[in-house]
Amino acid sequence: MKGKILIVDDQFGIRILLNEVFQKEGYKTFQAANGIQALEIVAKEFPDLVLLDMKIPGMDGIEILKRMKKLNQDIRVIIMTAYGELDMIQEAKDLGALTHFAKPFDIDDLRDAVKKYINE
Repeated sequence: MKGKILIVDDQFGIRILLNEVFQKEGYKTFQAANGIQALEIVAKEFPDLVLLDMKIPGMDGIEILKRMKKLNQDIRVIIMTAYGELDMIQEAKDLGALTHFAKPFDIDDLRDAVKKYINE
């Protein structure tokens, strides 16, 4: 197994797509629709990489990222956003996010980034 990836997105279709892509690549995947689920999975499964959507109802991506970092300071996170909110992207990077992808993203670019960051 190549590693464990947690996919955090409130959009079911995106979770399913990413889940399918990364399972085919040989990763073990977990899915969360919200911050509570994401934090439970981080605490239990210790994923190697998290794909985190920034716009999630309830607890937004920044709050989820902050709480993940409290659970595991070294957790690796790639953020995804459908919004060109540069301040949010910058804040996420200041909190330790590795990089970001704007939706709709190129799945091959995301696949390459996962490969790069999961094995560092």
